[in-house]
Amino acid sequence: MCTLNHRPAGLDAHWCAISHRPPGLGAYWHAADHRLAQDQRLVCAGARWLIDHNMTHNDAYQYFVLRAQEIAISNNRTPVNWEETFRSFPSKLNPRTVVHNWLVSGICPKAVAKGFRCIFSNQGVWYLDHLDVPWQPVYEADPLEGITNVTQQKMILGGEVCMWGETADTSDIQQTIWPRAAAAAERLWSTREATTLENINKTALPRLHYFRCLLNMRGVQAAPLTNFYARRPPTGPGSCYEQ
Repeated sequence: MCTLNHRPAGLDAHWCAISHRPPGLGAYWHAADHRLAQDQRLVCAGARWLIDHNMTHNDAYQYFVLRAQEIAISNNRTPVNWEETFRSFPSKLNPRTVVHNWLVSGICPKAVAKGFRCIFSNQGVWYLDHLDVPWQPVYEADPLEGITNVTQQKMILGGEVCMWGETADTSDIQQTIWPRAAAAAERLWSTREATTLENINKTALPRLHYFRCLLNMRGVQAAPLTNFYARRPPTGPGSCYEQ
């Protein structure tokens, strides 16, 4: 039941708990703000607060994000926000914001064009819990696609492959991550010329086969590279250098 006297926990108190952790947390602070936009229960939880401030759910979402940014910056952290914030109210975001692309393609070019830095994690290719994405699309994904301006290219901080745990546990998580994550890693540390399509099966494939074997020898349960569906077993007998 929604009670009108319930008030959301203060962001300042939340940050106070985080800020007392060791300095190794780094210079960036990533807010899970895309879930706020989807969770209507937050409207219920803060119903009285919303009424008192004459705010809609979207107003409260913007307020939360911008207030969290203020607190992060005041604590010498750079805010990293999922792309929903950029698509919802780009002109309101602090210029230091790093936009994290995950949902739709073409966000990073738009973000850097407006002066924001960006992280590439497009779910169509770099969400490892999408089991029907073989290694080739993972390798071919280009974080700089659609960005021709050299200055704007430098505003792409890099990329991140994501492994979410809703459909994995200790029995299959290693096979789900490896060796596909290695394909994204090579893309990120290589020049664009070194990862062109004409080279992919001549150079990348043997290297990734070898790396998968190396992982297996070291006890990491990396799945066969040539699987179409991630984490499935080999289709038959053979060497790890060929599977």
